[in-house]
Parts: sequence; structure tokens; C-alpha cells
Amino acid sequence: MSRDVQTAWIIDDDEIYKYGFRKYVTIKKFCPNILEFANGEEAISYLKSPINQANLPDIIFLDIDMPVMDGWGFVDAFSDLKSRLDKQITLLMVTSSLNYADIVRARRCPEITEYIVKPIDAEQFTAAFNFGQNKLSA
Repeated sequence: MSRDVQTAWIIDDDEIYKYGFRKYVTIKKFCPNILEFANGEEAISYLKSPINQANLPDIIFLDIDMPVMDGWGFVDAFSDLKSRLDKQITLLMVTSSLNYADIVRARRCPEITEYIVKPIDAEQFTAAFNFGQNKLSA
């Protein structure tokens, strides 16, 4: 089942990647609102704030390797927090890590919908924003 994505988050410390992501999503009109965070701690702080509950994301694109709080730290904090959120949020781990341990860990984590290796291609973007029934990664 697909649903309209109104807000997407990208949690990544790579400014060039975030710029490309934002441009592509805007050009393809995948969603009207994109919020960016440089690390997991910034995103968790936003999620915890009661004033932001009306602006929760539909989908999060999360990197693993970031300063302050990495992707795994975010997933742990998100797991503790998600039952208190008024919205179901799709979490995609989008990373350059080909580490087998990361892939296995992500697949075992119920919070993570998919593990996608950068660069994300057009088909994966489309599937992610359509919440397609097909797997996003090979």
C-alpha cells in the first residue's frame, strides 16, 4: 500500500550528498517538505520536542557514519521513542557501508525498513517515496 509522503528527513553529515538528495527530491516532486539533520542527536531532539509533533516525517533516510550520534545510536533512541509518536515513520538506512555486519544488523532491526547502499538510484528513490511493495535494494 502506498501513501503520500509530505515530509522526508535526511540524517547525514555529508553536505554534498544532502544537496543532491534535496535537488533530486525537489525536481521529481516526491514530497514538498525536506528536513535535514547533520547527526542523529539533532533528529532525536527534534522528535522529542512536543512542539514538533505536528511536523513528524513520513520517511527518514539515515546514514550510519556521522559525528555526535551515528545511525545506530539514532536507531536505538528512535526505537525507545517511536511508541510515543503519533505517526508511523518509515526508516531507511542509506549508507556507503558495505560492512556485512552492518547489513545483517539492519536486517535484524525491526525499525529499519531497508538497507540501501549509496548512491541510491532512481528506482530505489521512487520505490522509497511510493512505499512500494517491492524490495528497495537488491
